[in-house]
Amino acid sequence: EPSMTCEVCEGAEDMPEPLQQCTAWLRAYFCEPATTETLPVPAFHQPVLQRDSFTKQVLWTLLRDVKFGEAVSYKQLAELAGNSRAARAVGGAMRSNPIPIIIPCHRVIRSSGASGNYSGGQLLKEWLLSHEKLQQEKL
Repeated sequence: EPSMTCEVCEGAEDMPEPLQQCTAWLRAYFCEPATTETLPVPAFHQPVLQRDSFTKQVLWTLLRDVKFGEAVSYKQLAELAGNSRAARAVGGAMRSNPIPIIIPCHRVIRSSGASGNYSGGQLLKEWLLSHEKLQQEKL
Protein backbone atom coordinates (compact mmCIF):
# COMPACT_ATOMS: atom_id res chain seq x y z
CA GLU A 1 0.00 0.00 0.00
CA PRO A 2 1.40 3.42 -0.89
CA SER A 3 -0.06 4.90 2.30
CA MET A 4 1.73 2.38 4.49
CA THR A 5 3.86 3.99 7.19
CA CYS A 6 6.55 2.36 9.23
CA GLU A 7 6.88 3.01 12.90
CA VAL A 8 9.29 1.68 15.45
CA CYS A 9 8.02 1.42 18.98
CA GLU A 10 9.10 3.97 21.55
CA GLY A 11 12.21 3.06 23.48
CA ALA A 12 13.76 1.22 20.55
CA GLU A 13 17.10 2.82 21.36
CA ASP A 14 17.01 1.04 24.75
CA MET A 15 16.79 -2.41 23.14
CA PRO A 16 19.79 -4.74 23.07
CA GLU A 17 21.91 -4.40 19.91
CA PRO A 18 20.72 -7.64 18.24
CA LEU A 19 17.10 -6.58 18.70
CA GLN A 20 17.89 -3.12 17.30
CA GLN A 21 19.46 -4.82 14.27
CA CYS A 22 16.35 -6.96 13.76
CA THR A 23 14.09 -3.93 14.10
CA ALA A 24 16.16 -1.97 11.58
CA TRP A 25 16.22 -4.90 9.18
CA LEU A 26 12.44 -5.49 9.37
CA ARG A 27 11.73 -1.77 8.96
CA ALA A 28 13.95 -1.73 5.88
CA TYR A 29 12.37 -4.90 4.48
CA PHE A 30 8.86 -3.47 4.62
CA CYS A 31 9.56 0.22 3.95
CA GLU A 32 12.92 0.62 2.18
CA PRO A 33 13.76 -2.80 0.70
CA ALA A 34 16.69 -1.54 -1.35
CA THR A 35 18.55 -0.85 1.90
CA THR A 36 18.35 -4.40 3.32
CA GLU A 37 21.49 -5.39 1.39
CA THR A 38 23.51 -2.71 3.21
CA LEU A 39 22.40 -3.62 6.72
CA PRO A 40 24.27 -6.07 8.90
CA VAL A 41 22.60 -9.43 9.35
CA PRO A 42 21.30 -9.55 12.93
CA ALA A 43 23.17 -11.84 15.31
CA PHE A 44 21.47 -15.23 15.43
CA HIS A 45 21.86 -17.27 18.59
CA GLN A 46 19.43 -19.99 17.57
CA PRO A 47 20.83 -23.53 18.11
CA VAL A 48 19.75 -24.69 14.63
CA LEU A 49 22.04 -22.00 13.16
CA GLN A 50 24.98 -22.81 15.43
CA ARG A 51 25.70 -26.50 14.80
CA ASP A 52 27.12 -27.87 11.58
CA SER A 53 24.31 -29.43 9.61
CA PHE A 54 22.73 -29.46 6.18
CA THR A 55 19.90 -27.33 7.63
CA LYS A 56 22.36 -24.62 8.66
CA GLN A 57 24.03 -24.81 5.23
CA VAL A 58 20.66 -24.44 3.47
CA LEU A 59 19.49 -21.52 5.62
CA TRP A 60 22.74 -19.56 5.25
CA THR A 61 22.80 -20.28 1.51
CA LEU A 62 19.26 -18.99 1.19
CA LEU A 63 20.08 -15.84 3.17
CA ARG A 64 23.27 -15.16 1.21
CA ASP A 65 22.32 -16.17 -2.34
CA VAL A 66 18.60 -15.61 -2.91
CA LYS A 67 18.08 -11.87 -3.10
CA PHE A 68 15.04 -9.68 -2.51
CA GLY A 69 12.45 -10.26 -5.25
CA GLU A 70 13.96 -13.58 -6.36
CA ALA A 71 12.57 -17.07 -5.94
CA VAL A 72 14.28 -20.42 -6.04
CA SER A 73 12.91 -23.97 -6.14
CA TYR A 74 13.61 -26.49 -3.39
CA LYS A 75 15.75 -28.42 -5.89
CA GLN A 76 17.71 -25.31 -6.92
CA LEU A 77 18.37 -24.43 -3.29
CA ALA A 78 19.56 -27.98 -2.62
CA GLU A 79 22.02 -27.59 -5.52
CA LEU A 80 23.21 -24.20 -4.20
CA ALA A 81 23.73 -25.76 -0.76
CA GLY A 82 25.85 -28.55 -2.23
CA ASN A 83 23.52 -31.56 -2.49
CA SER A 84 21.41 -31.62 -5.64
CA ARG A 85 19.45 -34.68 -4.46
CA ALA A 86 18.29 -33.13 -1.17
CA ALA A 87 15.20 -31.16 -2.21
CA ARG A 88 13.10 -32.85 0.49
CA ALA A 89 15.72 -32.03 3.12
CA VAL A 90 15.51 -28.38 1.99
CA GLY A 91 11.80 -28.53 2.82
CA GLY A 92 12.72 -29.77 6.29
CA ALA A 93 15.21 -26.92 6.67
CA MET A 94 12.50 -24.43 5.74
CA ARG A 95 10.22 -25.90 8.42
CA SER A 96 12.93 -25.47 11.06
CA ASN A 97 13.80 -21.89 10.05
CA PRO A 98 13.67 -19.92 13.34
CA ILE A 99 13.40 -16.48 11.69
CA PRO A 100 11.37 -16.89 8.50
CA ILE A 101 11.30 -13.32 7.18
CA ILE A 102 14.96 -12.51 7.78
CA ILE A 103 16.02 -15.90 6.44
CA PRO A 104 13.55 -15.68 3.55
CA CYS A 105 12.08 -19.17 3.24
CA HIS A 106 9.03 -17.61 1.55
CA ARG A 107 11.30 -17.26 -1.52
CA VAL A 108 11.54 -21.05 -1.86
CA ILE A 109 8.86 -22.37 -4.20
CA ARG A 110 8.04 -25.62 -5.99
CA SER A 111 9.68 -26.45 -9.31
CA SER A 112 6.25 -26.17 -10.93
CA GLY A 113 6.10 -22.50 -9.92
CA ALA A 114 3.46 -23.11 -7.24
CA SER A 115 4.26 -21.32 -4.01
CA GLY A 116 4.45 -24.39 -1.76
CA ASN A 117 4.09 -24.50 2.00
CA TYR A 118 5.00 -21.81 4.53
CA SER A 119 4.98 -21.85 8.32
CA GLY A 120 3.07 -18.55 8.38
CA GLY A 121 0.42 -19.89 6.02
CA GLN A 122 -0.19 -19.78 2.29
CA LEU A 123 -1.69 -16.27 2.24
CA LEU A 124 1.26 -14.77 4.09
CA LYS A 125 3.76 -16.45 1.75
CA GLU A 126 1.93 -15.15 -1.29
CA TRP A 127 1.69 -11.67 0.27
CA LEU A 128 5.45 -11.59 0.97
CA LEU A 129 6.25 -12.71 -2.58
CA SER A 130 3.86 -10.07 -3.97
CA HIS A 131 5.35 -7.40 -1.68
CA GLU A 132 8.83 -8.17 -2.98
CA LYS A 133 7.71 -8.25 -6.61
CA LEU A 134 5.90 -4.91 -6.23
CA GLN A 135 8.86 -3.30 -4.49
CA GLN A 136 11.25 -4.70 -7.10
CA GLU A 137 9.16 -3.14 -9.87
CA LYS A 138 9.43 0.26 -8.13
CA LEU A 139 13.22 0.04 -8.14
